[in-house]
Amino acid sequence: MKRTTLSAAVVAVFLLSVSSQSQSRSTSREDSLATGGAKPASTFIGGYGTAVYQNDRNAGASRATLERVVLFVGHAFTNGISLFTEMEVEDAKVEGGEEGGELAFEQAYIKFDVARNHSIVAGLFIPRLGIINEEHLPTSFHGNERPHTERLVIPSTWRELGIGYSGTSDAAGLRYSLALTTGLDASGFGDGRGIRGGRSQGSNASADNLALSGSMQMRAGDFQFQVSGYAGGASGVTARQADSLQLRGGMFGTPVLLGEADVRYEHGGFAARALAAFITIPDADRINRAYARNTPESLFGTYAEVAYDLLRVIEDDASAQLFLFLRYEAMDLNATVPSNGIQDDALKQQHLVAGVSFLPVPNVVVKADVRSTRTGQANPALRTDPDAISVPYQRSNVVANLGIGYSF
Repeated sequence: MKRTTLSAAVVAVFLLSVSSQSQSRSTSREDSLATGGAKPASTFIGGYGTAVYQNDRNAGASRATLERVVLFVGHAFTNGISLFTEMEVEDAKVEGGEEGGELAFEQAYIKFDVARNHSIVAGLFIPRLGIINEEHLPTSFHGNERPHTERLVIPSTWRELGIGYSGTSDAAGLRYSLALTTGLDASGFGDGRGIRGGRSQGSNASADNLALSGSMQMRAGDFQFQVSGYAGGASGVTARQADSLQLRGGMFGTPVLLGEADVRYEHGGFAARALAAFITIPDADRINRAYARNTPESLFGTYAEVAYDLLRVIEDDASAQLFLFLRYEAMDLNATVPSNGIQDDALKQQHLVAGVSFLPVPNVVVKADVRSTRTGQANPALRTDPDAISVPYQRSNVVANLGIGYSF
C-alpha cells in the first residue's frame, strides 16, 4: 500500500471540487423531531431499511438478504424534552439457536434542549465519531456497503450508554459535542475486527470502565471539516478481576485511543469526502496474554470519495438523482503488533469501489456497485484448523452488489 497512491486519490478530490457546482437531502421523522419545534404530546414514526444481493467472485457464490430494517419511534413530551428510539432487525429474522440475525436497540435516549442550540442527551445514543456513525441512512451514503474504514476501524452505529452534550454556534459555523459513556470490553477485540467486538451496545455494560468522546465541526462555504476523538478504558471487568488478569483496571484502565478527521464538499451535483482514522491500544500485549487475542497495538484506515449527479447535466433542478461515484480505501488493521502478536498482511487492504446510486425521490435509493480488493498475503499461522473445502486465500477479489434502501 503506497502512500503516493492514497495522496493522489486525496488530491483528486480537491482538484475535481474546483470545477463542480447542494444535493437534495433525504429527511426522516427523526430529523423532524431532532430539529425542534415539535408540538408537545406528538409522536413520530419513521425508519429505514436495506436489501442487498451480493456476488463474490472468489467464493463463487451469491447471497441475498434483507440486511436491516429499523423502526424509529419518537415522542415530544414538551417543546424541549423528546424521546428517540430505534429498534433494528438484521437479516430478516432472529431465531433461537440459529446463526445470523440480530434484534437490538440502535438508540434509546431522552434529549433535553437546555438553551437555544444547546442540548443534553441521556441513555443509549451514538457519539459523533466520523461520518457514517451519525449519518448512516442508506440514502445518505453511496455504495451498498458502508466504507470499511467506518466499519472496521470506527465501528458503524457505535452506540453506548451515557450522557452527552452538543451545541452549535451559527455565527462561527461551529457544531461541537462531548460525551461520557461506558467503555469497551477488550475480551471482544479480535484479529481483523479491531475494537468492534468490544462494544456493549447497551447490553449489561460494565460501568467500571468509562470513555470520553468529543467532536468539532466547522462549515466554510461548501466545505465541512470535522475532527473527533475517543479515549476510554477497556478492561471490561472489576479492578480485582483486572488485577488477576494482569490488566490495568480503573475507569480508564487498559486504554483505547481513537482520532479521526474528515472533510466534505458539496456544490450543485458534485460531492466529495475524505476521512482518516487511527486507533492505538497501548496494552495490546496484556490483552493478548489475558484473552489469547491477536490484538494489534495500532490500526488505521482512510478513504476518499467523489460523486456526481448525472441528471444535473439534463436538468439543473431535477427531483430525481443519479450519482456516479468512486471511492478508494486503504486500511491496515494490524499496523503494529505487540511482541506476543502475530502479523497478518491480509489485514493490509486496499478497496476500490465504483457504482451508481439512483434516487427517484430523496428517500428511496437503488444502488449498484463493484468492489475490487487487494491485500497482503495471509499468515498461515492464523489458520490453525482450516476447513477441508474452504477456498484458498487469494490476495485479490471482486465483489458485485445490487441493493435498494429507504428512509422516512
